[in-house]
Amino acid sequence: MRDLGVGFGYLLKGQRWVARHGRQYGFGLLPGLITLVLYAAALVALALWGADAVSWATPFADDWGSPWQGLFRGFLTAVLFALGLLLAVLTFTAVTLLVGQPFYENLSETVDADVSPDGTAPRSGLPLWRELWISARDSLRVLVRAALWGVLLFALGFLPFVGQTVVPVIGFFVTGFFLTEELAAVALQRRGVELRARLTLFRSRKTLVWGFGTPLGLAFLVPFAAVFLMPGAVAGATLLARDLLGEESAADDPAAPGAPGGRPDTEDVTPRPRYSPSPSSRSSP
Repeated sequence: MRDLGVGFGYLLKGQRWVARHGRQYGFGLLPGLITLVLYAAALVALALWGADAVSWATPFADDWGSPWQGLFRGFLTAVLFALGLLLAVLTFTAVTLLVGQPFYENLSETVDADVSPDGTAPRSGLPLWRELWISARDSLRVLVRAALWGVLLFALGFLPFVGQTVVPVIGFFVTGFFLTEELAAVALQRRGVELRARLTLFRSRKTLVWGFGTPLGLAFLVPFAAVFLMPGAVAGATLLARDLLGEESAADDPAAPGAPGGRPDTEDVTPRPRYSPSPSSRSSP
């Protein structure tokens, strides 16, 4: 359970980091604002025409008497909007990261260099078009996994009591897991860790991932919160990725350059991560 607090701590550290770096925060807001406008339009359309879609999909209820027809279709309309909202939360990060790839890539690199004992950040060495392709491909794969979970939770939502209590809780943990994957992918992709290896890492530290992503997923339900939290979420996910890979951070290394009693700044320091992706784990189009 300690990892839950550690994961939440990285979320807070990310927000504090961008608060100290106003320029990075300002640039990081732009992709979220663009994506927010698109998603708001889609959710408004779902709210306006969701009932019509449910009526079209349930012709067998046309002859039902009052109040059963209204209750049944009203319930399905509410579930449809809730599912749309869940998918919006799950995919908002992926779409925002895709739109803002250059912004968040730079932000993540800056965080890495800021906390690294030797002041450097890993780089993929790939051209921008290839990074965008890998990001879009992996985001689609994650979306398929998230959609399958969404369908399963939607079906379980019809179970009496369990569907109204346990299922929503599970849904938030699922959301938190996939949110963290999407955010940490910015840092992990630069290190050549492909999607399958990333998911293996996350499953090995699920409580850490939930501690970071589940509160963030809940916060994203607050109108406009996702836009303002995204830059800090990317920064925090970069710190979390370093933890998952066992990489030292300057704040955690008492012998880091510039620290009291530490190594001199001129000494060459090479981080020694406990995890190193094999050649087969390198991302490719």
